[in-house]
Amino acid sequence: MIQKITNFLKKDIVLSISMCLAIFSCFVSPPGPDYLKYIDFHTLILLFCLMLVIEGLNEESFFQYTGNRILSVVSTTKGLVFSLVFFCFISSMIITNDVALITFVPFGLMLLGASGMQASVCLTVTLMTVAANLGSMFTPIGNPQNLYLFSLSGMDLKSFFSLMLPYTLAAAGLLILFVFLGFRQTKTKLKLKTTGTIDFHKIPLYLFLFALCILTVAKLIPHIILLAVTCCCIFYKKRNLFRRIDYTLLLTFIFFFIFVGNLKHLEWLHQALLNILAGHERMFSIAASQVISNVPAAMLLSGYTDQIQELIIGTNIGGLGTLIASMASLISYRQIAARYPKQKKQYLLTFTIVNVIFLGVLLLI
Repeated sequence: MIQKITNFLKKDIVLSISMCLAIFSCFVSPPGPDYLKYIDFHTLILLFCLMLVIEGLNEESFFQYTGNRILSVVSTTKGLVFSLVFFCFISSMIITNDVALITFVPFGLMLLGASGMQASVCLTVTLMTVAANLGSMFTPIGNPQNLYLFSLSGMDLKSFFSLMLPYTLAAAGLLILFVFLGFRQTKTKLKLKTTGTIDFHKIPLYLFLFALCILTVAKLIPHIILLAVTCCCIFYKKRNLFRRIDYTLLLTFIFFFIFVGNLKHLEWLHQALLNILAGHERMFSIAASQVISNVPAAMLLSGYTDQIQELIIGTNIGGLGTLIASMASLISYRQIAARYPKQKKQYLLTFTIVNVIFLGVLLLI
């Protein structure tokens, strides 16, 4: 049993670190009823419900089917890459960056192989990864840190979209430029594999539940109603989905909530961090993201500043840079390592160069 737990923790280093930090912080403030006040249950409920809905749509091959339909009219290599990159960019706004990469990177690798474009794998997957990480910044539900910071900020949806629109448009322009300059306009013949039979009778339920999630984000429906309706519907229709969602992400959030909440009891540390962070929230969040990734950076720094909008910008841009700046980037790397092990070094080099260019440009905005 101990060996199983150890192996599990080794697989998710962020969860392990967050758990250790939470345990360490218990010496600052012993466990008690106040711990419940630390936890943002609204964020956890939304994450939980979104994961159930997206997992349901994924299981029905809804996204692969949609992608196949669009790609059936693509006739050039540039068109293929453009489609794959913007599948990730647009879908990540709705289904989160990690789900977009889990769904479309294996799909993209299959298509690139079928088209004889193995030499373009590193650049294409890098652009798909950057697209998912940057497309997701446009919406509150695009990634976990946005959901948390949006809830914390008290902003409305219009304000959030206005804040992130310039960065999203700049990211889209850069992606178009990279695709235009990086790939040739040569003919390609794709033989798409079928995704199997899709039961379209099940899709409306998931779309209805997704609409409820959006209405809850917009503060039009109470979180408890969303939780009750989603759980009842999923339990009745597809209860196995409860076993397939990422509970480690929810646990990571809970551990960080406890850690940040307990640290606030150290007044001297709290005040020192407030002074250091003041006026430098964006750069600190970008720098912290490079080391601990942007989700933990958002949660840690949010306890020491009221400039939440700066953290939103910083942690989203901060998803660029190192391979762990956004944990979703590891999904793509693992796919490359598994299918093209000889190209791992080339991929890391390409990934780093492209990320640094994007980060440098977005910092100028």
